[in-house]
Amino acid sequence: MTATTADAPPPDLRLPKRRGVELLLLIGAVLISVYGYAAVGLAKNGAVPPDVAGYGAGLGLLALLAHLAVRFRAPYADPLLLPIAVLLNGLGLVLIYRLDLETPKDQAAPTQLIWSTLGVALFIAVVVLLRDHRVLQRYAYLSVATALVLMIVPIFFPAVNGAKIWIRVGGFSFQPGEFAKILLAVFFAAYLAANRNALAYTGRRIWRLQLPTGRVLGPIVAIWLLSVGVLVLERDLGTSLLFFGLFVIMLYVATGRTGWIAVGLLLAAVGAFVVGSFEPHVHSRVQDWLDPFASIDAGQGPGQLAQSLFAFAAGGMLGAGLGLGHSILIGFAAKSDFILATAGEELGLTGLTAVFLLYALLVARGYRAGLALRDPFGRLLAIGLASILALQVFVIAGGVMGLIPLTGMAMPFLAQGGSSVVTNWIIVALLIRVSDLARRPQPGQVETGIIAPIAQDER
Repeated sequence: MTATTADAPPPDLRLPKRRGVELLLLIGAVLISVYGYAAVGLAKNGAVPPDVAGYGAGLGLLALLAHLAVRFRAPYADPLLLPIAVLLNGLGLVLIYRLDLETPKDQAAPTQLIWSTLGVALFIAVVVLLRDHRVLQRYAYLSVATALVLMIVPIFFPAVNGAKIWIRVGGFSFQPGEFAKILLAVFFAAYLAANRNALAYTGRRIWRLQLPTGRVLGPIVAIWLLSVGVLVLERDLGTSLLFFGLFVIMLYVATGRTGWIAVGLLLAAVGAFVVGSFEPHVHSRVQDWLDPFASIDAGQGPGQLAQSLFAFAAGGMLGAGLGLGHSILIGFAAKSDFILATAGEELGLTGLTAVFLLYALLVARGYRAGLALRDPFGRLLAIGLASILALQVFVIAGGVMGLIPLTGMAMPFLAQGGSSVVTNWIIVALLIRVSDLARRPQPGQVETGIIAPIAQDER
């Protein structure tokens, strides 16, 4: 007789960590940025900048430190998030350096590099110290209180370019609204996750929309209205539009009701019409959008939007080449609000499309991480953070291309702005942390030698 033995258990399969892929992509991102830096020097001065090795070493060191933090503290994180952020940040430094050559008395690239270093440092701190994103859910109301304080404080400081969104102390300045958007995303995610069933299935049904009870919907609507109201007082219409879009998107994701999208678009249209008609600062931007060449017809020369459109047109399909454009004619906002015009003129439609694809891939990977999670808070947080990036790109790109009225915001990672680049690095860090948990093998995930997909949340 032969003894029968039970089948041996299947080997313990593991999801690939992809850290080697991430490292290779980081090397490529750094090399592309260094090539752009050298190309600018060759085009403007006929020689490679003498500090190109230092620039490459500095950017490479930042990328390596961030990679090591992810490798040891979030080994299952999405391997594309960090390389995309490094490449966009590197391209932003190249574009700002290129514009600095036209303004020797106003050098922004060194300061931007310092802010980028601070952003990477905070990225590392979040990845290392925040072991589980669900901890943030405990601090929902502290987050919203802090966000409101950050938005209210700039009211007591002088306006800059028509908007009261800056805090200036001596030679130091920052934009607190940039940090508030992360805190509001945490609050919206926590509140909607806790009340999603009540929001989706209770209340009165009007047409195709299920309106929740005031007790459930009231607190979050009040917070949102207060946030937008403060931003309108500060004339920060770009951030108010971002917060409005964030609120509608997260409400739709939490409830699954498409009616909220229709209501959001209707309210946005009404609000835009009212503010654009009666607020002088916004009304002037609407007029520029409707007729960007009016100042030329009046003999006053082209305005910022007209110069931006000229820059995009001059770029053509392949661009004029790094360092060979004339987007500096846009004026003081060439390095901030209109930096996309420099990319369009010098990289052309092909390069601009590549930049937009990088943003689209960054947002898509954020959505993917959120959809793979089982906890509602993490899902809403990831989708909310990715939506912040998507809305910023849409609002800024649409404004400088003449598709929608211009709003003062910074293109993520590309534009000059310390507060913006720091908060964007924090957003990427949170997405790294979320994606690590989403891709990490869970107990009971290995069944008969096949890795089962992560279960979706039951509705």
